[in-house]
Amino acid sequence: MRVCVVGCGAVGSLFAANLATLDDVEVWAYDLSEPHVAAIAAHGLRLVGSGEVTGHPNATSDPAAIPPCDFGIVATKAMHAASAIAATAHVFSEGGAVATVMNGVGNEETLAEHVERVIRGTTFPAGKVLEPGVVQWDVKGETTFGPFEPRPLELEAIEPLADACTRSGMPASAVADARPPQWRKVIFNAATNPIGALTGLTHGRVCERPDLRALVSGLVDEGTSVSTAQGIVLDADPEELIDHAARPDVAYGHRASMLQDVEARRMTEIDYLNGGIARFGRELGVPTPLHDAVTALIKGVEASWQ
Repeated sequence: MRVCVVGCGAVGSLFAANLATLDDVEVWAYDLSEPHVAAIAAHGLRLVGSGEVTGHPNATSDPAAIPPCDFGIVATKAMHAASAIAATAHVFSEGGAVATVMNGVGNEETLAEHVERVIRGTTFPAGKVLEPGVVQWDVKGETTFGPFEPRPLELEAIEPLADACTRSGMPASAVADARPPQWRKVIFNAATNPIGALTGLTHGRVCERPDLRALVSGLVDEGTSVSTAQGIVLDADPEELIDHAARPDVAYGHRASMLQDVEARRMTEIDYLNGGIARFGRELGVPTPLHDAVTALIKGVEASWQ
């Protein structure tokens, strides 16, 4: 099996490094960061923290160098997905199937504009790039893959990717309906990431404050209403997951990806998280005033950098 990981920031690197430890999987890591690619080519891709792994994927910034692949895992920021898949679509033109593990909603539709076979994916592991070729693995978790409904693949076509991820140390499952875990994560992220980004607080410290925890619950309620309006039954209660993650032995000190983006003055994924929930809400007639407000606040922070 040959797998191409498109975008080797923190999450993409977790997949690329782990999959590259398997003897029966050839991994290609595509990223635009030349220092990151050079470090991986020279020394391998090293994970530290919750998992100590060094994998040796083929790393490149040249999409023309990537051979045809059986599977793709797109792990860029959501706003970069269109350009990333446009550059690499030829890699999957011979029947390859491409999964998204990006934050937010609407990513499958972006991939489907460029490739025929799309897999709906959601992943919970998280981390951050420490230096070129080295990634800190902050949070472990499971990944779910399933059909993308407009052009659904058979589960048998998805299971080899889930099996490879699991054997590599990234537990994954192939399911008939991948929307419940996807919306569970979207609701989780949209309720916590922007609050951390606006306050500078880690996940655990946000949850310690009753005022902020109440705001988080309000965002969860709105997101759950939007998912319910689509006929989606969540596979777990986001409130319980938020409190679980706040434990010292789980993700108390984790700085959400949106906080990392704000600190680095990078554009955030707000349009695909809170903005995405609000967009679905408008289409379904479900009010989302808190998500609208949070979206406006984060966009205001981004505007302040200009």
